Amino acid sequence: MKERLQKILSEAGVCSRRTAEVYIAAGRVTVNGAVASLGQSADWDRDRIAVDGRVLGRPAEHLYLMLNKPRGYITTLSDERGRAIVTDLLHGVERRVFPVGRLDRNTEGLLILTDDGALAQRLTHPSHEVYKQYLLVIRAPEGGFSEPPEQQLARPIVLDGRPVVPARCRLLSQNAEKARLSVSIREGRNRHIRRLCEACGYTVISLKRVAVGDVKLGDLPLGKYRALTPGEIRYLKSL
Repeated sequence: MKERLQKILSEAGVCSRRTAEVYIAAGRVTVNGAVASLGQSADWDRDRIAVDGRVLGRPAEHLYLMLNKPRGYITTLSDERGRAIVTDLLHGVERRVFPVGRLDRNTEGLLILTDDGALAQRLTHPSHEVYKQYLLVIRAPEGGFSEPPEQQLARPIVLDGRPVVPARCRLLSQNAEKARLSVSIREGRNRHIRRLCEACGYTVISLKRVAVGDVKLGDLPLGKYRALTPGEIRYLKSL
C-alpha cells in the first residue's frame, strides 16, 4: 500500500514528518534510485526507499518509553547551544525515539518517547484533547493570596491572542506564602501553565507532569525510564 514519504520516514524513526519534508526538498530521499519529490508516495514493501543512500527497513515493532524528566533537560533531539537533551538519559536504547509533546527545560515529570510517528502525530494533534495532569507549587504575590488560587487558575484566559480551555484545578495544601495544586490542561501551548500563573501574579516554584490521560508516572525515579505496558500502549492508541 502506498503512503506519503513523510509518513514512511516518520514511522521508520528517521525524523518527524515536518523534518522529512526538509529532507525530501533537499534531495536526500530517493525511491528506487530516483530523487523523491514533495508529495510523493511509495510502497514500503515494494519500493526501495533510502535517505542519504541508506535503505530504510520497516521496524519489526515500535518502541514506547516513559521517562521521568529532570529539570535542566530540553525535549528537542539536538541543541546548537550544547544543552542537555532528554535522550541523553536513555542509556541502552539504541533506536532513535523522539518525545511526544514537550516539557520545558525547568519542568519535571512524565515524558513519552517513541519511534511510532503515527501515534505521536495523533497524540499531539489539537483534535485529541487529552488532559495532562501536573503538580504545581506557586508562591503568592506580595501581600498574599487575595482569593483561592484554584479558582483564579481555573478561569478562562487568552494566550497568543486565542482563548484557552480552562484548567482543572484542585488545591492540595496552602499557607500564607505558598500553595500546592493539582492542575490538568488539555491544550499544549508553549509554557502553558507557567504563563497562566504569570497572568495571575503567581511565581512558579516547581512544576511536574504526573499523568497523560490514564497513563501515570507513578513511582518511576527521576531521570529513569521504562517501557510502557501493553495496556498503556492500547490506551494511547485508542485516544
